[in-house]
Amino acid sequence: MLEIEQLLPAVRRLHDRIRQRVWEATKTRSTDELAQIVGTDVDSSGDLVFAIDRVSEVELIDFVTEEIASIEPIVLIAEGLSDGKIVLPVGANEDDCRWRMIVDPIDGTRPLMYQKRSGWILTGVAPNRGAETSILDIQLAVQTEIPLLKQHLCDQLWARRGQGAWAERYNILTEQREPLELHPSSATTIQYGYASISRFFPGLRDVLAGIDDDLIHRVLGPLPPGGTQTFEDQYPSTGGQIFCLLSGSDRFLADLRPLMKKIAAERGENLGHCCHPYDICTLLIAEELGVAVTDAWGEPLAAPLDVTTDVAWAGYANESIRQQVEPALHEVLNERSLV
Repeated sequence: MLEIEQLLPAVRRLHDRIRQRVWEATKTRSTDELAQIVGTDVDSSGDLVFAIDRVSEVELIDFVTEEIASIEPIVLIAEGLSDGKIVLPVGANEDDCRWRMIVDPIDGTRPLMYQKRSGWILTGVAPNRGAETSILDIQLAVQTEIPLLKQHLCDQLWARRGQGAWAERYNILTEQREPLELHPSSATTIQYGYASISRFFPGLRDVLAGIDDDLIHRVLGPLPPGGTQTFEDQYPSTGGQIFCLLSGSDRFLADLRPLMKKIAAERGENLGHCCHPYDICTLLIAEELGVAVTDAWGEPLAAPLDVTTDVAWAGYANESIRQQVEPALHEVLNERSLV
């Protein structure tokens, strides 16, 4: 049987293989080829599937079958699978599995395939509690950077619940690894730091931007003439956002897209693509480093381990930032009847 301390090196090897395979694909295949739409995950999240996604999905199934399921059965949860999950080895009973593993083989597909910004491989492992298993149950999380072609250094992070978090910086050219210390921001205010509300895609961006402006005004007061108060970075990768919080570059981030459903219905529009549990399955790493990640109401994020649930979340680099921002955020959302 595989205990959590044995699953960690297996998951890290999986990430190394996916990173190498995807990085090589970006070297040998054109952006137009990798950006081709090859399908839609109609059985799961409904998100678009690009050619670059298929590169990582093949590696995922093969590795888990050979390296993990050959020792004991496991429930694998990921986009592209029928019903969003599969029990491996094929034919095994889900009730016999001790672990559920949720994986996003490439988070941040869009910026990666256009060589704008790194993508991330995300994995969370939790004891199998059936459909009741949630993000709160995750005991092991691993997050690995897929670098741009012009970038030879990339990071891998992992955490075990209650035991801390660790990181390494990997040189993809020399294959050398070095320990890496990561720390969230210790600032006590969001002023002159990066703080923003996610609005990656068209649809209700006016509402989300209004919430952002209202929030900053309540926290920091009126904008001075010709001045600035905060900065924003719309990084369309939840794993990338979590990394920015835990590494000190961002102080506050929130993804409130699922709360737009009511307004979308009132406007006769569809709710666009939202964050899903596999996008934020590595939040344990940030939490072990002192970052506070909650749902939109300030409660622990308890989303089920599936590929369909829309997840709204807020992340604060430290408790001082949370105390400064969270009350104002809840005021803004309550006034708009969003919570």
